[in-house]
Amino acid sequence: MHILKLKKYYFVNQFNKNNIDNLDNNTTIIYRNYKKQNDLKCIIKIRDYCRKKRIKFYISNNIKLSLNLKLDGAYIPSFNKSYKHLSYTFKKKFELIGSVHNIKEIKTKEIQKVQTLFLSSLFKKNKNHLGIRKFNNISKLTKKRVIALGGISTNNIKKLKIVKCIGFSGISYFE
Repeated sequence: MHILKLKKYYFVNQFNKNNIDNLDNNTTIIYRNYKKQNDLKCIIKIRDYCRKKRIKFYISNNIKLSLNLKLDGAYIPSFNKSYKHLSYTFKKKFELIGSVHNIKEIKTKEIQKVQTLFLSSLFKKNKNHLGIRKFNNISKLTKKRVIALGGISTNNIKKLKIVKCIGFSGISYFE
């Protein structure tokens, strides 16, 4: 698996034209500004610029707003255990993605009808640190697509070749 073929997901909390200009079409932007939840002007500005650049755009933790703004999808964080979005009507290309840290959260996200899982933390040494072996073992327990999350940098990106994932996500890698 070649690194350039991997899908890339870039977490942002503000509009930065220069950062978006440096991205390719294989990159998806996820807006997750939990401090100023639903900063509508900023979300619309990012959405319009992403459409112009043909880059997919999702927002975090607000599926209804994602649907109303006709975004490409929504990101459901690991702490969101709600099932109320299951009553919503989704367009064909609308995608739900979500983060998980363990097997229990994988089962929750599967019930939430998430299509792609962000499994963390691969390299970042925090309380959710998995490492390569645990990451691969956990990713085998689901049929969903898996994205590597946590501590991915230019120094360790080549290690993704030995990880069972279709892409990677982060912040510092893109900035």
